[in-house]
Amino acid sequence: MEQKKLKLVDLAKLAGVSTSTASRALNNNPVIKQATRDHVQQLAKQHNFTLNTAASRLRLQKTKVIAVVINLEANTEQSIDDPFLLKVVSDINQAVNRQGYELLLSNSYMAGDDWYGYFIDGRRADGLIVVGQGKQQNRIEQAANLGAPLVVWGDPKTPSNYPIVGSDNYLGGLQATAHLIARGASKLLFLGDPGHAEIGERYRGFKAAIDGASEACQQQTIKIDITSQAAYEAINQLLRSEGLTFDGIFACSDMVALGALKALKERYVSVPNDVRLVGFDDIGMADVSHPSLSTVRQNTQLAAKMLVTKLLAQLNNEVVDSQEIDIELLCRQSS
Repeated sequence: MEQKKLKLVDLAKLAGVSTSTASRALNNNPVIKQATRDHVQQLAKQHNFTLNTAASRLRLQKTKVIAVVINLEANTEQSIDDPFLLKVVSDINQAVNRQGYELLLSNSYMAGDDWYGYFIDGRRADGLIVVGQGKQQNRIEQAANLGAPLVVWGDPKTPSNYPIVGSDNYLGGLQATAHLIARGASKLLFLGDPGHAEIGERYRGFKAAIDGASEACQQQTIKIDITSQAAYEAINQLLRSEGLTFDGIFACSDMVALGALKALKERYVSVPNDVRLVGFDDIGMADVSHPSLSTVRQNTQLAAKMLVTKLLAQLNNEVVDSQEIDIELLCRQSS
């Protein structure tokens, strides 16, 4: 005889809790004590019980899903496999899960131009975390204007109608460049695209450090995509056409810095004896490269918690502001 399928109300009775508590425990809601969650989940496993999350979401009119949108430019070679983006998404995923939500990872191509319609009206997610402001914020602004709960990883100094969480990019650029100058560099090169909101602030810090230097410094900028390959090609091209015209590089990201480092090493330019180099992000490879990479650390774990907290506050109809995260200059062998 086939065993009758256990219902949520039956599981709740077995556990000695209310139906709503059993449901929250199965969803790993942090409101419920860990011991209760473990007890209910163990009973569910013993009795092969699976919560009908789709039906629960329909009743609540909530998806319990947060969409994370990687906001990439149409013409960039940068992709989700960028180590820094992977780190940010991983930290956000942990923060989302701790709050009893699931993460839906998407990118700006998939969602098209109407993010509100795709994610919120389309019942794919309750709110959005956008990673990267990019060069144009039109789609973000449109989604916010239509009422989409959202928060952005970007530069908090940007005037916006939505909350932004991010590092003090200007200070990072200032400290990195001042460090290069203090170590003896006087012909400084910036690698990156200042058209991006965050990178633009790093570039502003780069210029401010040079303007404030006690001795005159030369400066040049190579506008490139945020990839190691773009940096590798740009440094190779510069060395071929003009020779070694710089003795210090501030790269807009660690991946860009590592691409530059590869090109310099292949042409027997010593880092740091001939050229000093500082990146930005402190990805895992920065500390294990040879030489190890000086960089500006961004606290992505703290930022992820803030992003999720601010988004959930919006889902509770609270007003939230932008917030800046402290940075730290890490001086390693490359400088």
